[in-house]
Amino acid sequence: MVFEVGRICIKTAGRDAGLKCVIVDVLDNNFVLIDGQTRRRKCNTNHLEALSETIKLKKNAPRKDVVAEFKKLKIELKETKPKKAGVKPVRLKKKKVAVVKETTSAKTPEKKDSKLVEKKEVSKKPVKTTQKKK
Repeated sequence: MVFEVGRICIKTAGRDAGLKCVIVDVLDNNFVLIDGQTRRRKCNTNHLEALSETIKLKKNAPRKDVVAEFKKLKIELKETKPKKAGVKPVRLKKKKVAVVKETTSAKTPEKKDSKLVEKKEVSKKPVKTTQKKK
């Protein structure tokens, strides 16, 4: 059968396999634009099985026209709504932390095991240095 606008088909491959669709636009010899129980998308004609039924549709008909024609044929369509855009999370910058280790002096061997560890915040601002003028 010839793939023409308004021809009802069954999708044979992919995620929407087994669902009915209608051809909304013929793109070239191998590809058509489909809509119906499937998602509205470009589809290879090798993945479609044409039925003898046709409906009256204009080329590039909107979704609501396709839904109305499918209701006349008593074929139920699943209504989907686009997802609402969520709030984009704000990424907080981490502060750089420098770890400074202080070792005990070699003169006191009994305090060899006790080491002090301090954490100091490092600022990103440049440090002002004083230079001697000649």
